[in-house]
Amino acid sequence: MAADHSKLLYVWLSFSISFIFTKLVQADIYIVHMDLSAMPKAFSGQQSWYLGTLASLSANLRINTNATIPSSKLIYSYNHVIQGFSASLTPADLETLKNVPGYVSSVRDRTVKVDTTYSFKFLGLNSDTGAWPVSNFGKDVIIGMIDTGVWPESESYNDKGMTDVPSKWKGECENGTQFNSSMCNKKLIGARSFNKGLIAHDPNITISMNSPRDTEGHGTHTSTTAAGTYVQDASYFGYAKGTARGMAPGARVAMYKALWDEGAYMTDIIAAIDQAITDGVDVLSMSLGLDDVELYEDPIAIATFAAIEKNIFVSTSAGNEGPDVETLHNGTPWVLTVAAGTMDRDFGATLSLGSKASVNGLALYPGNFSLSQFSIVFMDACDKKSELRKLVQKIIVCQDPGKEDSLNDQFNNIKVTGNAAGVFITNNSNLDIFIQGPFPAIFLELKDGDAVVDYIKSNSDPKASIEFKRTFLGTKPSPTVTSYTSRGPSYSCPSVLKPDIMAPGDFVLAAWPPNIGVARLNEDLVFSNFNLLSGTSMACPHASGVAALLKGAYPDWSPAAIRSALMTTSDPVDNTGSPIKDIGTNLRPATPLAMGAGHINPNKALDPGLVYDATVEDYVNLLCGLNFTAEQIKIITKSSLNNCSNPSLDLNYPSFIAYFNDRNAKPNSKTVKEFQRTVTNVGEGSSTYKATVTPIKGVTVTVEPDTLVFKAKNEKKNFKLSIEGPRQLDEAVSFGHLTWEDSGRKHVVRSPIVATSYSIEK
Repeated sequence: MAADHSKLLYVWLSFSISFIFTKLVQADIYIVHMDLSAMPKAFSGQQSWYLGTLASLSANLRINTNATIPSSKLIYSYNHVIQGFSASLTPADLETLKNVPGYVSSVRDRTVKVDTTYSFKFLGLNSDTGAWPVSNFGKDVIIGMIDTGVWPESESYNDKGMTDVPSKWKGECENGTQFNSSMCNKKLIGARSFNKGLIAHDPNITISMNSPRDTEGHGTHTSTTAAGTYVQDASYFGYAKGTARGMAPGARVAMYKALWDEGAYMTDIIAAIDQAITDGVDVLSMSLGLDDVELYEDPIAIATFAAIEKNIFVSTSAGNEGPDVETLHNGTPWVLTVAAGTMDRDFGATLSLGSKASVNGLALYPGNFSLSQFSIVFMDACDKKSELRKLVQKIIVCQDPGKEDSLNDQFNNIKVTGNAAGVFITNNSNLDIFIQGPFPAIFLELKDGDAVVDYIKSNSDPKASIEFKRTFLGTKPSPTVTSYTSRGPSYSCPSVLKPDIMAPGDFVLAAWPPNIGVARLNEDLVFSNFNLLSGTSMACPHASGVAALLKGAYPDWSPAAIRSALMTTSDPVDNTGSPIKDIGTNLRPATPLAMGAGHINPNKALDPGLVYDATVEDYVNLLCGLNFTAEQIKIITKSSLNNCSNPSLDLNYPSFIAYFNDRNAKPNSKTVKEFQRTVTNVGEGSSTYKATVTPIKGVTVTVEPDTLVFKAKNEKKNFKLSIEGPRQLDEAVSFGHLTWEDSGRKHVVRSPIVATSYSIEK
């Protein structure tokens, strides 16, 4: 019996020691921030210091444990985005590293969330006047894309008529799987890939395309949205037919592939940003982000701070988690955060009833459909498959009862019963996933549906035909805010109103790899050189391209000045002259928490009159105002010389957000929120601006002074905006606008104002 107990004890001890040792050596990937001022002089550079430090960790652990421990592995040494490196570290290594001179902090590597021909006309761009000719179409501005890669053979990258690559460019075109340097040209001037972090997470992983070549399509689409060149007769199976081009057709594209089919990690993304800064990009475009992280823990925020210091404009996507509030990512105060809106263009089909009447509906069926007439039958809720199967060669009309998933159920019933086509009458506003379905289907509004049902009921043998591949222009109202675009306030910096601006994001046509399916036709994939995609991923490159136009027109402007010009000249009204509406709130007026300042207007942005500028010092004051520790600020700024003598949450920003959320306030108690702002005259010569404020429910807004007199270009003037209201606001969100208008009414400089009772829970 004693022998049995001894065996059990031995087994238990062996298991325990094995478990403890496994935990001891189990490595994870970390991004490590170091203080370069602590680097011993014996090291020739930071990378040799990092390598030496990691080697000492493993050696020290072997001595202390007398065990075989895998060596800590350096993944990247960063030059700009952070002072530090990324490495594979065991828990014991990490604890030892924390005691090494120069260690500042570390954060575990994380995955990121990707926010997945006509838009240039909708934005008012044309070849003869405005932003395109003034900026020379963004000539020689370099847009760096952090994305899934590029399909270099696409016609949207053709470089016909383009001049030599700018001499400042230091980037290159990498060789790799199905990719070589000859695939770049004067349009696509750089292509690199980054996957060391991805491989470190799974050393046995097989990378399907180990090169900058795009195997997902996202990068090809976003980069050509921003800067694609002219391609005639572009379309999606006949929809959106015309000449495709990006926002800045004269700009250059540099692709940094850090998002892979196999995964996407921050270590690789910030390495890509680091390289883009070294290479000399002018604009960075990133349709990705992290949710609910503090600025000092967000590698994207930290890396883009380094870009801003180099005068690189950064455009990011707000995310696709709407319509709920507080879902936005990239609420970073030094980047542009872009929401998604619709365009005044619908894709659809025409349903002809007999030989006379017809109605138009939404559709994106990619196949060829007979124009012959079919019998058309109204089947109400379309919930009886057995009856539907008896009507195979007929057009079936379904009335959506509006219940949860009812349209989805109807759609799937018609899909499996094999009818000639489906006509769906619905007031559902989220039809994106349905209209790109694999069988002939058209979606009608209720009033048009009623006309169809009346026709069927009033005829003994009703017939109908459907013409697909129609593009309808002039849709009203537009633009509208999409339901999916993420809303503010910003988790990471609530004192700065986010998002900043809205740009086209719904059904955007851009280039696509021809070997990646774009839709299904019955059960088969179909392919195209162009694709229609929706998301803030599509809105972001629109803004990136417009920013490139401004960079081309005003190369000396700061990123903050460009952002200000985009925001203060944006459009707050739709094509009916009414305030822009929000699909996510049943077409009620959109708040700035959904759309920012308004819908981007490139031509107006070219001449903003006044700009709200901001410097690195202003951002440091904001970080101090957020009560970050000296160490946390140092992580972002990479400097120990941060001056916190003027901490302030009141950044010189072209928007205002005030919180009235004191739940313990006494009834009828009031408070005043004050904002100090400085505007710079970028117009020509002397001018006088007068302030007006729209009434805002529940609060009173005043501006002092309400008149600004400028005598010269680049002169600065200060003003104070005060918002008086109850300590606890009754409304969740009240909003309006401050407008500065010059005496000649040439310039209208508009900023959104939000008063809210929201509280950001952390």
